[in-house]
Amino acid sequence: MVTAYLALLAYAADPSGPWDSETVAHSNFAAGFALVLTAVTAGLSWVFVKAGWVRGWWYAVPAGLAVVALLRLTLLTPEL
Repeated sequence: MVTAYLALLAYAADPSGPWDSETVAHSNFAAGFALVLTAVTAGLSWVFVKAGWVRGWWYAVPAGLAVVALLRLTLLTPEL
């Protein structure tokens, strides 16, 4: 849930103009932190799938969030 919220914050950041580099930096930080949290979530998903508590499709949750965060960090970065 926290990862999805950070990704949402990263996408909600919209710089006011070419002077607003602080908003871009905050967006990049939120997307980067969301990417780190997806790695943690993927590790937890692996543990839970190996334990048999959840099914394998739970890998899709951290994978989807990782794609969202990577897109924000690379192709959809806010421009100044």
